[in-house]
Amino acid sequence: MTYALSAGKAAPLGATVDGDGVNFAVFSEHATAMYLCLFDEDGTEHRLALPERDGDVWHGHVAGIGAGQHYGFRAQGPYRPDEGHRFNPNKLLIDPYARRLTGHPVWHDALHGYDISADAADLSFDTRDSAPYMPRSVVEDFAAPPSAHPETPIPDTIVYEAHVKGLTAAHPAIPNGGTFLAAGSEPIIEHLVKLGVTAIEFLPVHAFINDRFLVDKGLTNYWGYQSIGFFAPDPRYLSGGRISQFRQMVDAFHEAGIEVLLDVVYNHSGEGDQTGPTLCFRGLDNASYYRLERDKRYYVNDTGTGNTLNIDHPMVLRMVMDSLRYWVSVMGVDGFRFDLASVLGREPNGFDRGAAFFDAIRQDPVLTGVKLIAEPWDIGPGGYQLGGFPPPFLEWNDKFRDGVRRFWRADPGRAPDLADRLTGSARQFDHSGRPATASVNFLTAHDGMTLEDTVSYSRKHNMANGEDGRDGHSEDFSDNMGVEGTSHEPEIVEARARRKRAMMATLLLSQGTPMILGGDEIGNSQQGNNNAYNQDNETAWIDWEAADEAFLKFTADLIAFRKAHPILRQKLFLHSRERMVDGVEDLFWWREDGTPMQTLDWHDPSRAFIAVEKRMAAGTPAYAALEYAILMVFNAAEKATEFKMPAAPEGQLWCHEIDTGKPDHEAGKIARDKMPIGPQSVSVFVLVADDGAN
Repeated sequence: MTYALSAGKAAPLGATVDGDGVNFAVFSEHATAMYLCLFDEDGTEHRLALPERDGDVWHGHVAGIGAGQHYGFRAQGPYRPDEGHRFNPNKLLIDPYARRLTGHPVWHDALHGYDISADAADLSFDTRDSAPYMPRSVVEDFAAPPSAHPETPIPDTIVYEAHVKGLTAAHPAIPNGGTFLAAGSEPIIEHLVKLGVTAIEFLPVHAFINDRFLVDKGLTNYWGYQSIGFFAPDPRYLSGGRISQFRQMVDAFHEAGIEVLLDVVYNHSGEGDQTGPTLCFRGLDNASYYRLERDKRYYVNDTGTGNTLNIDHPMVLRMVMDSLRYWVSVMGVDGFRFDLASVLGREPNGFDRGAAFFDAIRQDPVLTGVKLIAEPWDIGPGGYQLGGFPPPFLEWNDKFRDGVRRFWRADPGRAPDLADRLTGSARQFDHSGRPATASVNFLTAHDGMTLEDTVSYSRKHNMANGEDGRDGHSEDFSDNMGVEGTSHEPEIVEARARRKRAMMATLLLSQGTPMILGGDEIGNSQQGNNNAYNQDNETAWIDWEAADEAFLKFTADLIAFRKAHPILRQKLFLHSRERMVDGVEDLFWWREDGTPMQTLDWHDPSRAFIAVEKRMAAGTPAYAALEYAILMVFNAAEKATEFKMPAAPEGQLWCHEIDTGKPDHEAGKIARDKMPIGPQSVSVFVLVADDGAN
């Protein structure tokens, strides 16, 4: 077949369908030639040298082809790993801007740019053609009308973290789980609406690879943190390869008032270190796409995955920004959670909240209206940056996770830490005009134990991962409550249920933006595996058949309570300041005897009891001012404690709304001044008008 090739245009990057054919444009600063590889239906490859170069963008237009055309690139240039260059035209390369891939690489030694059997390892040069083992990029012309975003305000947001396949694969009402269509199906949406969450945050859905060391063990990359295509949905989640299915899923969630957030991995790629394969970026321009050490043979590894994307390079930054805009404008998503986001803020002198990436995203007219969440750490020097990101970023708060787990485990001296977590982690976030909602509070996430396992196991059980149990967190601050693993002893079952209710209540009663791990609301277990990244099986899939319906109802009721009370969703921090509306302080901390907490009380290592009375914050605008209070009592002790209630203002009474020790508790006004607070429980009281009825 003969193709009509002309100059084309340097923008936009990628493959763009027009009325006459397809324009192809790809970036490479150091290549000496760039070849477009077009594939016939029978797999025959046709190589066309892109005829034009504008700056560092190679481009050309091919007439007579359109959507559905399979293609790839080959790049000619120096193979000098010691200088950072790893060009090898024998390797077929994925288009970084490809909207769809036909599949995943099939592991073979030919995927490497070097001869893996050579003594010089990656300094050698491999001449084998990798095309037989590589997926093809596919020309797409999908464009959808704007989506009606729910635009839930951040103070009202409740996030549900889930995995596309793990959410659906074992659901009895979904016969073909594991796809985007399954994730957006009626049974899933009904469940989330019933629960009351406002946003679903999916683990990575960008095209990613299955690491060779996992494939060799008969395992797979389940979580997806090895992206190789930042515009393409991963083929495993598509049915029939139709990328429109992702948008169908998004639209279904939007119709139900649920936002869709994506966990995105722009800090590294799936190509690994110098011993990894040549699939895309390494072959197109290794020295531009990656951060290299002084010895340019090696990669900066702030991510722990072997490489780090060079976000400082303007064309790499452009790729990331183009990708983000694509997922918002075309695919309709409502926000992003940035994996290892500290990497994205690394400048030559370390982390900088004014880094180019943060500046770019904060001024972008498309992205300023979506939710931005940072995972505020990486493994590089100075990589832990909790509280260090600029607004409007929210941040995953691991201090909340660990602090709440340790308080309910009754570790000594945890009361002050719980107080910080209940009030939005002000030490980390109350600066630079940031709101209390900047803290994304969570008890559990994909990385670590589930809530059920946190109260059922005292140590990780990761042998199925094939790493001799060395992987995963070494300290989950978990507790088996007397027996490691599943137990049918009534006392242990009840103790675990009681602690789970107390922990979930702590999450949903705290200032900040709560996030629930998918499956926690129904008691899902991973049998103690706290790093199920390669468990694409019943271990990591949500077990819907064993759903704890009572805990589901309890969690849904807590969410409804949170939504009903603005005091719990405040953006302003509470610092015990007097309010202009009534002269009353916005925050009180109480002892068991009804007197204010003193310095010695906070330093008492045995203290397992804390009570907090919250009002609308001092400084709340008049239009949002409310003249009532919520009193929350947390008792991590193993015995009940009598609590002397603070006096209610004249004309008001305390109403006992929640008692996590008694899940069937019915709300009722109380007139007495002393209340028994059960062991391992949370009680919540609300000031209401005294209408004379009890």
